[in-house]
Amino acid sequence: MKIRGILRGKTIELLEAIPVPDGLEIFIEIPDNLLIERDERWEQLQAVIGAWKDDDEITGIFNEIDRERHADLGEFINFDDLN
Repeated sequence: MKIRGILRGKTIELLEAIPVPDGLEIFIEIPDNLLIERDERWEQLQAVIGAWKDDDEITGIFNEIDRERHADLGEFINFDDLN
């Protein structure tokens, strides 16, 4: 069972009711990626933001994708052969 909650000091406030009795000992697993401080995560994000901004290769790739998306891939249908 996975339940979301908010940590407030030494108390975890659950965001929904759970079907377990009061006083039951529970174990909490916190993913490692949540242990990184907010400032450190922001620094990591800033390091990659705009990394492709002036990259001619990526511009060419996106131009090719655009051409492929708008290419006419229609096929001739002979309606006389449908009867």
